[in-house]
Amino acid sequence: MINVAYIGMGSNLDNPIDQLKSASQALLDHSDIESIEFSQVYNTTPIGPQDQPNYANAAARLTTRLSAIELLDLLQSIENAHGRVRTIRWGARTLDLDILLFNQDTISSERLIVPHCQMKFRNFVLIPLSDLSPNLQLPDGSCLPELLEACPENAIQSFPEISLP
Repeated sequence: MINVAYIGMGSNLDNPIDQLKSASQALLDHSDIESIEFSQVYNTTPIGPQDQPNYANAAARLTTRLSAIELLDLLQSIENAHGRVRTIRWGARTLDLDILLFNQDTISSERLIVPHCQMKFRNFVLIPLSDLSPNLQLPDGSCLPELLEACPENAIQSFPEISLP
């Protein structure tokens, strides 16, 4: 079965743009990723502790034969290869790859919650998603344009000169 997944991507340590480019290439090179498309890259202010650098954020839409848990394992292995350390919640990180949506599935397990539980409240997630699928509908029936309109503002600026592979 071919699955469609949307991935949130972020980094604010160790040259964030290079981190996103390298992670994007790792996804492109993986044999179980059938196709992939990337949003623009955005410069965003952090949520949580403010004593950290701004983030580079993007999103990807991919098709894969991997299950949601297998995709999570892949994303976490890419994060680990990029030096991801989980210490402070919402703290600085070399790389953050989150499954935002997986088909129209709702998943709630110890390891994975889909749709991503905070995505509706984060413009740095919704705006890159809108680049990929402007009228995207979530499993609960909410639509991306409505979510963007209701979303709290967080400073965000596109990097039009930067594209992911």
